[in-house]
Amino acid sequence: MSAVDSAELIGLIKKQLMLGDKIFRGIDEAIEIDVPKIGKTGNAAVMVAGLIESYYTCLETAYHKISQHFENHLNPARWHAELLKKMTLSIEGIRIPAVSDDAYLHLQELQRFRHFKRYYFELEYDWDRIDFLLKKLHTVHPMVHRDLEIFIKFLREL
Repeated sequence: MSAVDSAELIGLIKKQLMLGDKIFRGIDEAIEIDVPKIGKTGNAAVMVAGLIESYYTCLETAYHKISQHFENHLNPARWHAELLKKMTLSIEGIRIPAVSDDAYLHLQELQRFRHFKRYYFELEYDWDRIDFLLKKLHTVHPMVHRDLEIFIKFLREL
């Protein structure tokens, strides 16, 4: 990977981190301001679910670009789940993991939900499930930053 390629990938990762932070703040704002106003209704759940989906998709974009730069091969039939799993791999002589094992478990829940939401169009969300996902999101957000900052440091050293 050339210095230009590394710099481009670093820029993309940083952009996705900033977008993820913005979405994360939007989720907190929705939970702190909007949901108390309208209650834990179906419409409020759709709003929060959409933000959770956007957050994960934002991260997935960064992971996909990392995968492309390092020429990881993904099975087209299950590429979303395979991508996340491959981001946990240390590939000797090629790259370090972009996702730690502890972050993977939480991100896996968000990835499953994103898949469910995107393909099943369910409008009756269970608030217990939404609350569970919010807990996972709040736990994993700092881990994602930690992992990607370590990955950026690795890219700078290439």
